[in-house]
Amino acid sequence: MMTLKEYKDKRMKDPAFEQAYVEIQPELNVIRAMIDARMSQNLTQKELSERTGIAQTEISKLENGTRNPSIKLLQRLADGMDMVLNITFTPKNTSLNAKKM
Repeated sequence: MMTLKEYKDKRMKDPAFEQAYVEIQPELNVIRAMIDARMSQNLTQKELSERTGIAQTEISKLENGTRNPSIKLLQRLADGMDMVLNITFTPKNTSLNAKKM
């Protein structure tokens, strides 16, 4: 049986797959950051919904990638978790090298 890492490594040899993978990383990074922040606060989606006034169904859609958040929505989520929203731009060569590790 193949592990997920082995499968990804195999698929990354296909240039079209690798390009699609690289292109979706910013969205996945936002999703990961939202979930990690919520989990670090030991909050359920329902609890975060109550704190922010954002429907739990909307939080679920944000976390599963079926809805793209606006900066304003991300700020509401950050405020609801008593966090600061930070968005950074990093050189591509740095972020690509980190992904390949």
